Amino acid sequence: MKLLIINPGSTSTKISLYEEEHILFEESVFHDAPVLLTYPTVNDQIPFRLSVIHEALKKHGYSMKDVDVFVGRGGSAQPCRAGVMRISRKLYEDTRDAVGGSEHPAKLGVMMAYELGKMYRKPMYTLNPTNVDELIDEARMTGIAGLYRNAQSHVLNQKAVAAYHAGLSGRKYDELCCIVCHIDGGITVSAHRYGRMIDGNVGSGGDGAFTPTRIGSVPVLPLLDYIEQHGIDEVRLMCSRAGGFVSHFGTSDASVIHSMVEKGDLKAVLVWNSMIYRIIKQIGAMAAALQGKAEAILLTGGLVIYDDIVERIRESCEWIAPVTVYPGEMEQEALAGETLKVLHGEEQAQEYTGIPVWNGFDFGTNAKDR
Repeated sequence: MKLLIINPGSTSTKISLYEEEHILFEESVFHDAPVLLTYPTVNDQIPFRLSVIHEALKKHGYSMKDVDVFVGRGGSAQPCRAGVMRISRKLYEDTRDAVGGSEHPAKLGVMMAYELGKMYRKPMYTLNPTNVDELIDEARMTGIAGLYRNAQSHVLNQKAVAAYHAGLSGRKYDELCCIVCHIDGGITVSAHRYGRMIDGNVGSGGDGAFTPTRIGSVPVLPLLDYIEQHGIDEVRLMCSRAGGFVSHFGTSDASVIHSMVEKGDLKAVLVWNSMIYRIIKQIGAMAAALQGKAEAILLTGGLVIYDDIVERIRESCEWIAPVTVYPGEMEQEALAGETLKVLHGEEQAQEYTGIPVWNGFDFGTNAKDR
């Protein structure tokens, strides 16, 4: 049984073909932000991303007809539980329409898997989309009545890395208390407490560290002034696709920016180091959320290949817990491995209902919030 794993990210498309647990090939194609910004919306990228997938299959001597199961990374639908989920029409439509409020390109994995699965009449699944919601109540509340923080992060990779780390010492993910940092085109830092992501920044929502493509947290009043001058649509775009390095340098290519840093470019040095500083602050916040009980700080994602990022985080955070580095992602093998458990009858896939797992607080009949 062959599984095609489709994983669109903010700066890449990753494609893998598995035969059972054996990988036949894997490709990761980088897309600079200016290229993706030629598409007005994330959904408009589908023909481009599909062409990348077809080309990768052809390059390795396969076609879509060889695929038995389509598995896509997901996001943007209603908040849901963690685990494998069957891709239904309802999930496809809610993902397409971004009813969960986030326009992360991970959503394209579900959409392409659905379209290909329907075309070739094959099953399609997703695992741990960006909209998995396991937040504690205190992490949701804001200072505006009726406005709440939502859960949007690199759930797929973070949970896979944490589970792998736990397994190295003969433990399970739900026995571990740790901080996981996904550092790539998007950056999310989350507190994992015994199998649940209790808090973390909203990666594509203007929260946390700025990144190669995202603005991160910005003070509200100057942001309102910026919106008055430039319009809300521009700021929405910068939250997920056109902020960070793209705003400062016109590219999301971290290798280009790091080369400038190595040559001593003053602006590049400040922007690069400020990004790391923001990550460090977020780690400190998650350490507090875990009440000082973090056993490990796990660094993962494409940017941890840069030693200066890792070393500065070690210098600033290793007093909290040991820092361990897992470069790249474990997303492809997680998508394949967990889906195989469902296909072999070892686990059961969830069915998407369209009903969010959390939809506001009930404070009683006399309260403003219902």
